[in-house]
Amino acid sequence: MRQIYGYPIALLLVTACMLMPTGACGQNKKQNKKQIESSDPETFGADFHVVYKKNEKRDLRLYFFDPDGESQSNRPAVVFFFGGGWVGGTPRQFVPHAEYLKSRGVVAVLADYRTKRSHGTSPKECVYDAKSAVRFLRTNAKKFRIDASRIAAAGGSAGGHVAAATATLKELNQPNEDTSVSCVPNAMVLFNPVYNNGPGQWGHKTVKNYWKTISPHHNIRQGIPPGIVFLGDQDKLISVETAKAFQAKMKEAGSDSQLHVYDNMGHGFFNFGRNKNEPFADTVKKMDAFLVQHGFMEGKDQVDTFLKHYQPATKKNSGKKNSGKKKKRDKTRESTRPANERV
Repeated sequence: MRQIYGYPIALLLVTACMLMPTGACGQNKKQNKKQIESSDPETFGADFHVVYKKNEKRDLRLYFFDPDGESQSNRPAVVFFFGGGWVGGTPRQFVPHAEYLKSRGVVAVLADYRTKRSHGTSPKECVYDAKSAVRFLRTNAKKFRIDASRIAAAGGSAGGHVAAATATLKELNQPNEDTSVSCVPNAMVLFNPVYNNGPGQWGHKTVKNYWKTISPHHNIRQGIPPGIVFLGDQDKLISVETAKAFQAKMKEAGSDSQLHVYDNMGHGFFNFGRNKNEPFADTVKKMDAFLVQHGFMEGKDQVDTFLKHYQPATKKNSGKKNSGKKKKRDKTRESTRPANERV
């Protein structure tokens, strides 16, 4: 055993703790752990994360699922926006999709963005942030070794709305942001997106004062990138007719628009873990084929192989625990919204 001045080091350490105020040694360790947990965001199992927009309440981050191969460059990228009705949600929703695309050589990115619950903001800020995220990726394409001409925007529900917004809306840009960098993605992958906010459509009451500005359906024009849409025929928020109307406008404008409707499926049917993962598998296979068609990837999909080996990551570094009280409060908030505006 190592000694200092003839005394064992272990004995000296014990003596030092005894001379400190009661519990000080244990408190310091506990406090340091707490400081780490409170300052380190949840990583969602990503390979790394970066801040793409500073905010006083909470910085906004992009979580990268980066394929192997340090020598590779000009890789395609897909950025995902979570659903939650512009009110809440978490990037965790699209972790399985990101892991799959990573296995296919695509840089998959999960975007955090402001919501009413996290930052007290409106749907406008959701769009601001989505556009900022695409611009950040394009501006830093060389740093992250991605191809600035192969960036797709993807999302579900309200996240599908903001993904579509990056491609269609000319207005609603973050004030003082460099708009010379395009926020328009090169493709859209939309899962039951609430992309029509006109009268009688989802979200209209929330955005009634500026619905023409924020509704992707009402801003389709020539030059919109190709898109693929997945929808359940029992979705109570977006009707099949609404999706077909969007597809018709896209085709009329000269853009490739694919629509896949699933029988007896409701809102959120595509998420991992639902319906024995059969809709997840089918939608991801079709997403894969769509991205291959538009030059993002090559070869046949590997979905079946992926599902045989994939194990969802557990929460890491969140620093928070969900209590029953918290869940009950969230449920109450959701129930106070109009039935046709819940996501």
